[in-house]
Amino acid sequence: MKFTVLIPARLASTRLPDKPLADIAGRPMVVRVAERASRSGAEAVVVAADDARIEQACRAHGVRCVLTRADHASGSDRLAEACELLGLDGDDVVVNVQGDEPLIDPDLVRDTARLVAARSDCVMSTAAHAITDAEELRNPNVVKVVLDRHGLALYFSRAPIPWWRDGSASGHAQPAPEVPPLRHIGIYGYRAGYLRGFPRLEAAPVERTEALEQLRVLWHGHRIAVHVADVAPGPGVDTPADLARVRALFASGVS
Repeated sequence: MKFTVLIPARLASTRLPDKPLADIAGRPMVVRVAERASRSGAEAVVVAADDARIEQACRAHGVRCVLTRADHASGSDRLAEACELLGLDGDDVVVNVQGDEPLIDPDLVRDTARLVAARSDCVMSTAAHAITDAEELRNPNVVKVVLDRHGLALYFSRAPIPWWRDGSASGHAQPAPEVPPLRHIGIYGYRAGYLRGFPRLEAAPVERTEALEQLRVLWHGHRIAVHVADVAPGPGVDTPADLARVRALFASGVS
């Protein structure tokens, strides 16, 4: 199966300035992400950058890159422009791998691509894994997802869902043994035609409330298939502490 990996990379970051260019074992982080994604069997791996410095860093390491507008509101908008620049056909499968995931699992990338290709009833695919820790369930920075019987997303939330009534009598959410809560993993598969049209969809009130862009898809009545991974993905990089942890992992031999 043919698919393209697109990696949105934005130089500005509130918590970690110049994040895509942060050095990890001698290479910029965005290059590390592209290297991992290339192991998925993708036909092409392309960085969609907002700054010439990212483009230069990618080209210096043999990573394909397209330069997109700097004023995009989201990564999805940036990738929509990248689809146009690359001339992708409407039915071409695209996987959005975040530019701050230098330890992304290549198998997860491939599984996400396969899922959207196999589900003609869905416009998108994404991934999740089981939550077993109550603190993680309660953490609003951890996005949760609830599925229907067919593996389709019912809702995404920063709140602890599903709420186990009998196990949460004290007011503190607990993982339910019958329906383990799922942590959403921020990887997305699309067909290029849908991705190009996504920025033109009206933003959903619930999307603005939760600050979760994928809720726009559900609000408009479209479906998202979810791959449930057996294990949690490697750590992403949002803060200087995250960067230090990933650097330590690479120093220990992870690559």
